[in-house]
Amino acid sequence: MTKSRQAIKTTLIIIIFTLGSKFLGFIRETLIAAKFGSGMETDTYFIAISATSIITGIITNAISTTSIPILSEIKYKEGKDSKIKHTNNIINVVFIASIVIAIVAWITAPLLVKLLAKGFTGEQFELAVELTRIGLPMIILSGVIGEFTGFLQSEQRFLATAAVGLPFNFVYLFYLNFLASDFGIRGLMIAAVIAVLSQLLIQLPEAKKAGYEYKFIFDIKDEYIKKVITLSGPILIGVAINDIGVVIDKTLASSLVEGSISALNYSNKLIGLINGVFVSAITTVIFPIISKEFNNDNISRMKKVMGYGVNSILLITIPATVGLIVLAKPIVAIAFQRGEFDAIATIMTSQALIFYSLGLVAMALRLLITRVYYSLQDTKTPMVNGAISVGINIALSLILVQFMEHSGLALGTSIANTAATLLMFYSLKKKIGSLGTVGYTITFIKSGLASAIMGVIAYTVYHGLYGSLGISKLYNLISLLVAVGLAVIVYGVLCYIFKVGEVRDIVGRIIKRIRR
Repeated sequence: MTKSRQAIKTTLIIIIFTLGSKFLGFIRETLIAAKFGSGMETDTYFIAISATSIITGIITNAISTTSIPILSEIKYKEGKDSKIKHTNNIINVVFIASIVIAIVAWITAPLLVKLLAKGFTGEQFELAVELTRIGLPMIILSGVIGEFTGFLQSEQRFLATAAVGLPFNFVYLFYLNFLASDFGIRGLMIAAVIAVLSQLLIQLPEAKKAGYEYKFIFDIKDEYIKKVITLSGPILIGVAINDIGVVIDKTLASSLVEGSISALNYSNKLIGLINGVFVSAITTVIFPIISKEFNNDNISRMKKVMGYGVNSILLITIPATVGLIVLAKPIVAIAFQRGEFDAIATIMTSQALIFYSLGLVAMALRLLITRVYYSLQDTKTPMVNGAISVGINIALSLILVQFMEHSGLALGTSIANTAATLLMFYSLKKKIGSLGTVGYTITFIKSGLASAIMGVIAYTVYHGLYGSLGISKLYNLISLLVAVGLAVIVYGVLCYIFKVGEVRDIVGRIIKRIRR
């Protein structure tokens, strides 16, 4: 099997597993909405889970990202046994460091909540502190998960790392279906900790198949530990800086009408479906490829691979943006409106979704370009870019929230992401030369035109069907599915007519396979 075909196959496997995880994740979110609604308890839970998720996300991303090139280097220089030895050392060092971080977080939990939700007082504030402390074991687990992720992906084993969302969501679903009524919002946070533990447990069998065997090795002076720290530093700071934007949004939203934080959270989950399923799969496969080409001094090949990734992301995110905007309300209603999640919550969430959607393309491209910088062993530029983005986000959020409330926070985030992505492209061009911007622009225009036509058809079909069938959840779902299905077909046909290379290549492969 050729490398390109293997890459495509791996990407499809990741997409399938991630799609399954996201589907379960949406069921999870709809059950949370149905069980707890969009009010004080869910606002408090989302703040508490954010307090721990910010820290765990920083640790997991930094460790997994730096481990891939470092472990590959160790295996190349010293062999597989040495790679496993250093993996154990990194795991143990990270585990001890994570315990220290968790202890500090326990002590400073009230301050964390104040930073995340300045509007919380009294009983809500105390509950947020309690929930945050319950969730702190996730911090200890996150570093180990990050290192196993790096180990497995450096071995070109993507199955377990792609499937971690399945047991994670199953734990949540079990709790929400059978235990939520008895243990409430506190039990939900305990379920979150168990769900994270399940992610580690599913990685262990795959790691064993890859030759991993645990041994206690703790050497803080090891050269590769120092290298992990050196490379992780800017990533840690960069991720932390990017998360400040989320903190600012939720802090400002905590002073708005009840349910604003939840509206931002639920709309972000919908945006995350696109990035989490398709964009993440593309970046996961492309990252080791462009890293290898850079190490081989094959910059032209690296640019070609990057260009394929950029065009693929444009072809996915542009129509997704249009679709989310024109069908925002029915999408939110189908996804969440049941139980305690009422029509007002649907309107608030759909408003936030529309303005978050405006930054979807930039957000996705930024994920890819950041990986390109990491493959160039440049972790400082994304960090600086993140600081600039947060600065823009804070300024815009403070202004827009005055006029647009929670929708202004979503719009400010989208504008900041767009500005940051453009700056990243500009800096990358200065670093490695021409990026093939003309090709990206042509793809952008063709996809944009096809998406605009698609959007008009989708809007017309949905409202036409829903108006004819009548008002009910079932008819709403049927109308939405028909509109989306037709939109996908129309978009694909138009891209083929407009001679979009990636689409014609896929169609050609399908036809070739059918003829066989």
